[in-house]
Amino acid sequence: MIDLFYMNGLPVAVMGLGKTGLATAAALQRSGAEALVWDDNPAKRDEALAAGFTLFDPSTADLSDLTTIVWSPGIPHTFPKPHPAALRARESGVEVVCDIELLGRSERDAAFIGITGTNGKSTTTSLIGHIMDAVGHRAAVGGNLGTPVLTLPALGAGGTYVLEMSSYQLELTLSITFDVAVLLNITPDHLDRHGGMDGYVAAKKLIFHRQTKPRTAVIGVDDDHCRAIHAELKAAGDQVLCPISGNGPAAGGVYAADGWLVDDRDGAAERVVALADLPTLLGTHNAQNAAAAYAAVTAAGVPGPAAAAAMKTFPGLAHRQQLIRTIGPVRFVNDSKATNADATEKALATFDPIYWILGGQAKSTGLDGLDAYMGRVRHAFLIGEAQDRFAGWLEARNVPFTRCGTLDVAVEKAAALAGAEARPGACVLLSPACASWDQFTSFEARGDAFARFVNALPAEG
Repeated sequence: MIDLFYMNGLPVAVMGLGKTGLATAAALQRSGAEALVWDDNPAKRDEALAAGFTLFDPSTADLSDLTTIVWSPGIPHTFPKPHPAALRARESGVEVVCDIELLGRSERDAAFIGITGTNGKSTTTSLIGHIMDAVGHRAAVGGNLGTPVLTLPALGAGGTYVLEMSSYQLELTLSITFDVAVLLNITPDHLDRHGGMDGYVAAKKLIFHRQTKPRTAVIGVDDDHCRAIHAELKAAGDQVLCPISGNGPAAGGVYAADGWLVDDRDGAAERVVALADLPTLLGTHNAQNAAAAYAAVTAAGVPGPAAAAAMKTFPGLAHRQQLIRTIGPVRFVNDSKATNADATEKALATFDPIYWILGGQAKSTGLDGLDAYMGRVRHAFLIGEAQDRFAGWLEARNVPFTRCGTLDVAVEKAAALAGAEARPGACVLLSPACASWDQFTSFEARGDAFARFVNALPAEG
């Protein structure tokens, strides 16, 4: 557990009482601080009261004794409309930070690896953590991945925190300078929370905040936004710079080409691991994730051969192109974490032919950018709020579809059609391109439901 010793004896407000907020309040209380908590949801407040915390509404209460509000990154504090508590805090000179900032202030002797990007950050974070563990490096993994950072062990000197960082968290983390900072890619997402694309890009760039040599910036060069940031960092020359790519050569960096992961940081273009030996990292997007993880861990001191060996044993990430079952020639793949079209594009590029289950609570970008993959889709099975909207999109592109409404119906119908056609390489793919909240509490719950429905299907014959 993390000791927030510098908060001892102080009143500290916690805004938002999800898993991370409650973990933060507990850490503050354990460290001798007075945890004052609030959530706009009455049920969450009742849960906090039952746990022994003191309620404190920063939207109306006297803030004069406070120096800090630990803010849930999911609550708007700037765009599209700042929460009243955020406005009052800033007017009163009270800092608004997230739990990761508190970790950074406590663990100043530890090393930090930060990973961000629109897509792939969970896989890359998990892969880095797996490599660190496999080679015996003392490390802890958390952040946006789902594990509240204040529940992680204190590592001190010689330890490394591997942290998945959302754009929201980066805006609320002020004092950590990452020893290795990874930016995978940038495509439109969360634009309402950042006031548009420029604000979103600026938030992602914060991963490189205050980096100087010998700290390392690992950055994807497979999209225009990241290429521009790479050029900017290269011109400034402040940190060690390592470009990465899943699409081909990246001079002076780590990249995938001709079926290999290649390390060109010394100009030798050395092949380090065959992509075929990484069965849980399928597709171009995962080749970029592998390149990023290899570059990051070797920059952090892991020998290259040891990193390559550890990558071969990576079990993969749940809900991200996760193979659930194979029935005859048909694979059933859970890609529930694909909550936007750009994430779904990665899966559509990996499998062929596809019996595609999609839908849920649509993002503003809908299915933009997926036209090129419709030739791989034998049939689409629509669920959730977005099914009528997506039906029109598919109809305009002559893709056959069935409105299923719910996931159980979609699995049944997709399995029946895929089994009847029995095409080699066939994949029943849950890759919704939507948030889950219309029918499920989380993308994890949606993926778990998919797995249950698939495992309940009869065996072949």
